Amino acid sequence: GRQVVEVLVHRGARMELVLDAVQARHQQGDEGQIGVAHRVGEAGFHQLQDFPGGGVRVEALGAGGRRFAVEAFAVFLVEVPAAAQRLAAVRDAMRRAARISEKIIDGLMERTALGVPKNEVVAAAMADAVTGAEGHWGDYPAIVPLLPSGPDAAAPHLTWNGRPFAGGEATFFEISGCYRRYHAPLCRTIFLGTPPDFLKRAEEALLRGLEAGIDMARAGNRACDVAEALADELGKSDIKRAARCGYPIGLSYPPDWGERTISLRAEDETVLEPGMTFHFMPGLWMEDWGLEITESILITPDGPAEPLCNRPRDVVVK
Repeated sequence: GRQVVEVLVHRGARMELVLDAVQARHQQGDEGQIGVAHRVGEAGFHQLQDFPGGGVRVEALGAGGRRFAVEAFAVFLVEVPAAAQRLAAVRDAMRRAARISEKIIDGLMERTALGVPKNEVVAAAMADAVTGAEGHWGDYPAIVPLLPSGPDAAAPHLTWNGRPFAGGEATFFEISGCYRRYHAPLCRTIFLGTPPDFLKRAEEALLRGLEAGIDMARAGNRACDVAEALADELGKSDIKRAARCGYPIGLSYPPDWGERTISLRAEDETVLEPGMTFHFMPGLWMEDWGLEITESILITPDGPAEPLCNRPRDVVVK
């Protein structure tokens, strides 16, 4: 089926190729000029007002007056080793966020039912997020709850509407608890009715891949090793997945809870270090359906990664 393909998402190594293309177009006589602006624009880097670490935003006006922009993000690279130095405090905050994530998912699974409007379920989930868990208050997450159903689940990052949940559809929930701006994203899927065989087979493959990836996510291994472990298991069920399968997480503000540094993808050879935290996110977005089962994980000094949340991974059937 159709797959979401991410080519330039959070991929600093490709930036020079894009800038070369911009320069080439300018030299070939395209009207307009290339400039550098230190203000963060519409491309998604909204957390900062400038790039004190050396990143830039390059704008170009090409033929026909079409404006395009490329933003480098070298500033974000300094955060990876810093996270390891703050391991104890970060770990505690993220585990508190994980308890909130569990509470949100529990509530979503309990309240989702035939005929219940999506917006009502989301309203309760937002209340759970802010109420917090185990005596710790919750902050607003960097991304609102995402919960596409049926054919809409073929694409990630879709929010809610007012239509009731319907039978014969899978809905995946992508949420995160947030404590003092630290996040622990978690995704689970629910099916109202009897799941079709193809969804059951995909679930089995995804669960195997999730386990294999978590086992491979060890200090000293590379980001690409995790992606390849997942791909190997999915391949056994003839499932091909083009997108990256994870990204670093930690302290974030809207519009994104991911850090723009490492990606769990076949081309990223970054060595994993103790204290790094990732959203291991092997979602499947196919032609007319989708499935998400994910974990936030902590790279430990010894052994496989530690999932920060503790909730069943099977698709919930109601």
